[in-house]
Amino acid sequence: MAKVNDIVRFLNSTGGGRISKIVGNMAYVEDEDGFEQPVLLRECVVVDESKPKKTAYDRPLVPAPSKEEPKPQPKLPEVEETEGGEKLNVTLAYEPKEIKHLNTTTFYAYLVNDSNYYLYYAYMTRGENDGSWTTCSHGIIEPNIQVLLEEFDSQRLTEMSRVAVQYVAFKQGKTFKLKNPALVEHRLDTTKFYKLHCFHDNEYFDSPVIALDIVRNDVPARMMVIDSADLERAMQEKRRADRPVRRPVQKHEKEKNGIVECDLHIHELLDTTAGLSNRDMLEVQLNKFREVMDENIDKPGARVVFIHGKGEGVLRKALLDELKRKYPHCEAQDASFREYGFGATLVKLRK
Repeated sequence: MAKVNDIVRFLNSTGGGRISKIVGNMAYVEDEDGFEQPVLLRECVVVDESKPKKTAYDRPLVPAPSKEEPKPQPKLPEVEETEGGEKLNVTLAYEPKEIKHLNTTTFYAYLVNDSNYYLYYAYMTRGENDGSWTTCSHGIIEPNIQVLLEEFDSQRLTEMSRVAVQYVAFKQGKTFKLKNPALVEHRLDTTKFYKLHCFHDNEYFDSPVIALDIVRNDVPARMMVIDSADLERAMQEKRRADRPVRRPVQKHEKEKNGIVECDLHIHELLDTTAGLSNRDMLEVQLNKFREVMDENIDKPGARVVFIHGKGEGVLRKALLDELKRKYPHCEAQDASFREYGFGATLVKLRK
């Protein structure tokens, strides 16, 4: 097992040097020019442990360049390109240090570059109510390699409800096809970090991780982020402009044998649920329920069937709670099993 100050070479790529520090399962390897490169420990092969370890004091002194001389740019190592690597595939992944102790462990954030391109990257986070972002890591990541972005604890996790990765792809010393720069943002469900079943096997890691696609086969992930408060404001504005975001009511309601039927399945109420949480969708369904109830409230003896599906019973319970609170004069019972199965509730408006 490699350790600090060992001289190593890389197992699956060219290069090597002295290990200056080790963080988790990542080794920081310092080359002859003094540049540090993060590499997985398992990718490091010890070359000669008996050889004295080089330090910054062992290097020859080089006169500082004059003000007129441009500072030389570090030469990037040669890349051994892989088949299929001409398409960008970039993944952001979170790995627990101790997966059996999710409540107390720290987590590692990695950026995986599965392509033949170098990436200038910046990794940023922000809290749910924060208006600005914090840069946690930035730099250049080599082709076909993963880099450790940061290690964080549960306290830091509470400030990471949004994460973003910005990148620019390029090659060194050869011609290549241009790739569009991109900024990809994800909404991070931090509760998943405490649930073992939310960590899954991944082709890039030996242990289960939470993985988010940044770009897949040259196509950046585009997750629409909609805040519930923003959604409510948008719905109010559209109602004022008489341009509802939902489809016309008559498409969801019909009368059969004197019974008004209303389908509350979310795909019947909205054209898309992109960016909506379960709570947001439940509120849309309850708004539809109230709308139909208010339309029929002045019709004593009317009967309305709300089709909500069986599911976990969350929507049905919310409807019954709303009836008790806002429509106490109405009666509710399970609708006909023969007509609707187990997923419908019949509401009778008393005379």
